[in-house]
Amino acid sequence: MQIDKIEIQARKERLEACKIYLKKEFIGIDAIIDSLLDYLQVWYLMPEALNRPVIVNLWGMTGVGKTDLIRKMVKFLEFQDRFAEIELSNIDQSSWTSNVSQILNNYELNDEKPAIILFDEIQRFNTIDHEGKPLPQTKFMDFWELLSDGRLSKKQKEDLDYYLYQYISRQKDNAKKKEKGEVIENENPSISVWEAKSLQTSLGLGGNVMDIAEMNEAQMIEMIKQAKSKKKIYEPVNHSKTLIIISGNLDEAYTMARQTSEADVDPDIFHAYTKKITVVDVKNALSKKFRPEQVARFGNIHLIYNSLRKTDFEALITKEIKRIIDETKAKYNLSVSVGEDINKLIYDNGVFPVQGVRPVFSSIIDILDANLSNFIFEAVMTDQQKVSIDYDPKKQLIIAKVGKNQVSVPYVGRIDKIRQSNEAATVASISVHECGHAIVYMYLTGLSPLQLKSKIASSYAGGFTFPHQIHETRENIINKIKIYLAGGIAEEIMFGKNNASVGRSHDREQVTMLAIDYVRKYGFDDEFQSVYNIDSYPYKMEQSVTDTDVEKMTTRLVGETKEILSQYRNLLKDMSIELCIKGSMEAKEVAAMGKKHGLNALVREEGYLHITDYDKQLNL
Repeated sequence: MQIDKIEIQARKERLEACKIYLKKEFIGIDAIIDSLLDYLQVWYLMPEALNRPVIVNLWGMTGVGKTDLIRKMVKFLEFQDRFAEIELSNIDQSSWTSNVSQILNNYELNDEKPAIILFDEIQRFNTIDHEGKPLPQTKFMDFWELLSDGRLSKKQKEDLDYYLYQYISRQKDNAKKKEKGEVIENENPSISVWEAKSLQTSLGLGGNVMDIAEMNEAQMIEMIKQAKSKKKIYEPVNHSKTLIIISGNLDEAYTMARQTSEADVDPDIFHAYTKKITVVDVKNALSKKFRPEQVARFGNIHLIYNSLRKTDFEALITKEIKRIIDETKAKYNLSVSVGEDINKLIYDNGVFPVQGVRPVFSSIIDILDANLSNFIFEAVMTDQQKVSIDYDPKKQLIIAKVGKNQVSVPYVGRIDKIRQSNEAATVASISVHECGHAIVYMYLTGLSPLQLKSKIASSYAGGFTFPHQIHETRENIINKIKIYLAGGIAEEIMFGKNNASVGRSHDREQVTMLAIDYVRKYGFDDEFQSVYNIDSYPYKMEQSVTDTDVEKMTTRLVGETKEILSQYRNLLKDMSIELCIKGSMEAKEVAAMGKKHGLNALVREEGYLHITDYDKQLNL
């Protein structure tokens, strides 16, 4: 094999330039870009050395830019004509194609040369249902063949015999007509473009399909006969020089991905959770959608996206605003400056942490783009060269200074409007409820909760207390039960039993499940050591035996939780007032208030795991 060192060096430099370009285009995924381009090196620099395709998997929640990353990489590497983007699905039966081979033939990727194939949204191609039972499948089964060794069996071999029969039959008919003295208008016609394309695929021919279409039937008969004699047409199509990228959303690994409507949780909290997702978690998630032998064919190169951090969203907003400013300057020779309050307005109304960048782009259009046209019109009509835009949150006005003139547009953020619609009395009730959770959480874990909220963007009034990850032990399950109970009990202490709200319903459901697991599943109750919740076991034990014990335990824990909150009644009131006024409190603020009332709690980062120091107990 001849190695062109100059060409390889040029490719290496282009790959490095691609890495720099992608990092400028995408925010918060530098590690993904580094890994992706590193894995591409062998394929891009020396594809001739490959005997199997390179398979890279990209996993992440929606809106993190998986597909866009690959499209821009393909364009930068100038592989547009050697790129196929494919979505496989078990649901859509409308497509006439039934295998991957046909799709790749349509893209003319059947000549054994380097190519890039993106299989996007692969989670829709699950082969087992939620119970783990195999699904009946007839379409795209050669996908697994492709992942195995990069070879795809040819499905068009029968086409050659069909065309050969058609052409030879026509020649025989023409010969008979000549014997009868009949006039033949076109004795040796050219083949159609459709036939040329089909034959190009079947014969594995390169070049332009129009060159083949210019051949006549006699030439095609000879070409088919030669191809059949060489036997190569019967060999599988070799895709070993192909880069296969598989992309998808795995809710089984990204459990927080279902919280699509959540606009108030700090993105850094979700980011910390996604940072802990490993290749093992991905493979476990894949095993819930695909059979074991199929999971193995995905290989071991799994690039896992983290959800975006708060700083990533802020940087994205800044970048998009700059793009708008630059485009306005280029189109209208108009200098635009945008104040920080506009950035905050976009952030507060456009960031849904698990939905990625799309809602942010939508809010930028709604808040800035839509109003900028009015300000540009004013500047053009008054021959002004500068426009300064900012937001007044108190007056709820987007204000633009155009020369000496001031133009104001009333504006309330779509999500802010929902937050502001919460009734004061309802917010007060929610604040007490959430502070109850927070105080018992601090008392039992020694940690300040990551975030407290009593005004959230929801069509119904609600709040939340965001905890750290807690390693489940006998003690911690009991503590979690008390923390869940604390919200409703806090309302009783502050407002009286008759005025306690039904906001405790979800808390009580969690309490019941934890208590049942404590007794029936984990055997933490000394009187009940057998597992009572093996529903699939034909001789399962009667669960009602433990019901009385679960009820007694929960009642006892209600009393203990009430004692804790009664001890910190003044803290409960002061913290509730603070939360009611602010609508939100961060970990440091909660810890500072607790300290004033003698309740000390540590501030730990997102992703911190509250766990017993087992290693120290073993003197490790």
